[in-house]
Amino acid sequence: MSQKKYWGFDVLVRRVQNIRQAPREIIVNPNLLCTAFVFAFSGFPAVWDQGSSSVLPSLPGYDAFFHVSTGADAGLIRDLVSLVYIGYAIGSALTFFINDRIGRLWSFRLYAFIFIIGLVVSITAPGLAGLNASRIITGIGIGALTVTGPMTVAEISPDEIRGVLTSWFGVCMSLSLVSSVFCVYGVYVHIAATRFQYQIVWMVPILATAVVVIGSFFCCESPKWLMMVDRYDDALAELVKLRGLPADHPRVQTEITAIQDAVRAAHIDTTSEWRRIKKILKDTFTVSSNLRRVQQSLVSYLLAQLSGASQITSYLVPIMTLMGVTSNTEEKLFLSGLYGVAKLTSVLLASFCIIDTLGRRNSLFIGISLQVISDIFIGVYVKYSQQGAVPHAVSQAALGFLYIHGFGYCIGLFLLPYVFGAELWPDHLRTFGGALGQTFHWLFIYAMNYGLPSLLTKTNNWGAFLFFAAFGVVALFYVFFMVPETSELSTEEIDTIFRGPWFNAYKTNCMILESVEGKEALASKRGSIVVESKLETGETAL
Repeated sequence: MSQKKYWGFDVLVRRVQNIRQAPREIIVNPNLLCTAFVFAFSGFPAVWDQGSSSVLPSLPGYDAFFHVSTGADAGLIRDLVSLVYIGYAIGSALTFFINDRIGRLWSFRLYAFIFIIGLVVSITAPGLAGLNASRIITGIGIGALTVTGPMTVAEISPDEIRGVLTSWFGVCMSLSLVSSVFCVYGVYVHIAATRFQYQIVWMVPILATAVVVIGSFFCCESPKWLMMVDRYDDALAELVKLRGLPADHPRVQTEITAIQDAVRAAHIDTTSEWRRIKKILKDTFTVSSNLRRVQQSLVSYLLAQLSGASQITSYLVPIMTLMGVTSNTEEKLFLSGLYGVAKLTSVLLASFCIIDTLGRRNSLFIGISLQVISDIFIGVYVKYSQQGAVPHAVSQAALGFLYIHGFGYCIGLFLLPYVFGAELWPDHLRTFGGALGQTFHWLFIYAMNYGLPSLLTKTNNWGAFLFFAAFGVVALFYVFFMVPETSELSTEEIDTIFRGPWFNAYKTNCMILESVEGKEALASKRGSIVVESKLETGETAL
């Protein structure tokens, strides 16, 4: 494979060609973009909660009301940052029973309402017991949203820009991180040390979510779900809106036929809930290609957490303190905000320039490698800083590697599991597959977040970062052998990938693309022969 192909420049050329060849109505379509944004917003509540909870205990008003001595002690804020993930797991699991019954739009509205209810309980909680209960309620809404959002975006997106639109979910997450941290910073600077100081941090996402829920009434339902519930005419009407093309256009007819064929091939009985569940479970766990999807989804989420990036975000203030940042609370909050800005920039870069240009695998290789290098440097720095003073330049470099670590995570293990989880499942298993993956994803985060204070203590702080680096190396080997390239492929072609042996996964994409290119070249050659034959016989070639 040439350097050009390896670094993805040929992928970029093909991507540009595909976008240029696609009807303009498909790419620049207000209905598609508006609907994609609304469902991508599903990522906003998750990281608002994660970003704010990591720095909220640093507010004097929070400390005074809940009797917390400091927000820089990882052990003291463990429940606040970890309990919510139990709710995440519950909410993710519930989507399997709800999403296919009431549709994508009403599911989104229901989960957003639960999220709002949880925040209201948090705002009015009289003590830590009530706050902990509200965290689980909030988590149920957030966990369900994280399944519904990327899954629906993948369902409504045209193949040409599916990766970009699915990545909007991650963009909303990173934008939420920046907004939440700077919101905490703003109330710390401008609001008196009362309950209102932390309550306002939970009021802002309520207002934002309410606005987006109102906007959802102007969005399109998923044509694939409508087809699953035998509403063919509605599915066609929604697809026409999402593509901006007339119903008799070849592109629309091809897509609606493919959706219909996929639903029929699944043989899902929607009249009986038990038969539907039985069929889905059987297809998921007895079909080898679907078992590989389960494996890839769960392992991707597991390795993402074992890389330590989520834990750094959740315990950012304690980790900065551990790294020798001894400045006041205001400066720590500001540095946390800059960390969020760095992650937002990274996600924007990954979404629009990297994932679909370099491909999924190359993005993972680069991102994981940066995380490994950063973990090793930070771990070594923490070890030697515990033994005595270190040069100021080295301290600044260690802080810089903390930001590089976030950049690596954003272009690799942060976005890619969501993209994979949304696009690798066949239509009739997408809801269950997304629910299964996200349920374990949040359980993994809960386990790692809850265990991080103990891990830091047991490994003298520095060993935790080498632990993360070791699993980063494991992730590199896993990606090389087990993760296929899914960019440029339709959902049907992705299905072909998972039918082959796992040890060929890393080259299946190339085989499919070469096969497609070969067929196109053969068709072109045959067309040329026909034209030449007609010219030789004096026929008009039209």
